[in-house]
Amino acid sequence: MTYLIYVVAALAEIAGCFSIWAWWRLEKSPLWLAPGLVSLALFGFLLALVDISAAGRAYAAYGGIYIAASLGWLWLVEGVPPDRFDLAGSALCIVGASVILLAPRSA
Repeated sequence: MTYLIYVVAALAEIAGCFSIWAWWRLEKSPLWLAPGLVSLALFGFLLALVDISAAGRAYAAYGGIYIAASLGWLWLVEGVPPDRFDLAGSALCIVGASVILLAPRSA
């Protein structure tokens, strides 16, 4: 369930950040900011749902999933397919995130 929360959180964060990018860099209407702010609030809420003992560890593990989701956004929304280095780097990040999430820890 944690990975699913992370994926949905990543999409919420990317969409929220993209709304700011669209307003600022693509000169879209300031109305783009309203759903972006809602999306960023949803992102924060979703990360708080992750069942892990420390916020910093939850954020660190999320980073790997965020990288993979960002490359998916690059491809699906921006129309730029990731290259082999993008994919290799993303795979490394997901492995790293999994180590952080799944490592046995004492209470």
